[in-house]
Amino acid sequence: MELRQLRYFVAVAEELNFGRAAARLLIAGPSLSQQIKALERDLGVRLFDRDRRSVTLTTAGSALLPDARALLGRADELRVRARQLSGTEAVRLGYVSWLPPDLTAHATAVARVHIDAWVAPSHTQAARVADGSLDLAVCWVRSEDLAELGLRARLLGADRLHAVSTGPESGPVPAAGIVVLLSDDVTSWAQWNLYAEQLAHDTGAAVRRIADSGITGSAFFDHVRRSDRPVLRSPKDMAAPIPADLVRREIVAPEVYWTWSLVCGADEQRAGVLAVMDALCAGVDATRMHGPEAWLPANDPHRCR
Repeated sequence: MELRQLRYFVAVAEELNFGRAAARLLIAGPSLSQQIKALERDLGVRLFDRDRRSVTLTTAGSALLPDARALLGRADELRVRARQLSGTEAVRLGYVSWLPPDLTAHATAVARVHIDAWVAPSHTQAARVADGSLDLAVCWVRSEDLAELGLRARLLGADRLHAVSTGPESGPVPAAGIVVLLSDDVTSWAQWNLYAEQLAHDTGAAVRRIADSGITGSAFFDHVRRSDRPVLRSPKDMAAPIPADLVRREIVAPEVYWTWSLVCGADEQRAGVLAVMDALCAGVDATRMHGPEAWLPANDPHRCR
């Protein structure tokens, strides 16, 4: 019996669906099924009743689930404690425009974190992790970016995006009824353009190309005033107040989500770096963005497949 098999057991028990559990664990479905069968052989009990339509816990599976969770919790505590004792080398962390509000409280408990002063676009920060200029970065990435740069990612946060429009209508707007802005400044807005183009393709939202980098700030609100449709707002500008002559519009059919990843090198083994990842990503709630009404790009590394 291995800890990873217990993690697989808990994931399947919580999802009651092998496909969803495999996506959550980032492993292939057949491999997950084989590991569960191996665990059942080692334990000498059947953990799940499964057929082509459903998965349910057996009586033995229900009885063992709390013990499995407790063992995993103790293993995680041991791992974090070991990383705390491993050294005091600073961990260099870069970001784009957003950091968790409780970052300092969580990260400083396990390592000395240096927040890099250079706030740069997502693709730049990911590349800096790949070349060793940063240990970690908060950014938006695609699965192919991770593969190309030799990185891995954990979910750090998810924003439900909204639109902004002129009044007086302030109710929800279908995604097909909004405008997404694409910037000619691909140095700064490359990842946003990729995201916005995919959203427009999948939902029927209109595309408008701009030359003034008005994805955020006062220039964005000027674009809204000139638009005959609500305009999608970038997550980089979410905290800024909306002018009194404009209104916030919830986007529905589908709900639109943007993910923030915490990325490190694919072969990262330094205890301090891994401890910071554990501390910052523990307990991140992905429930909303995995709902039936949610939209994420098909190549988002955190999308359930």
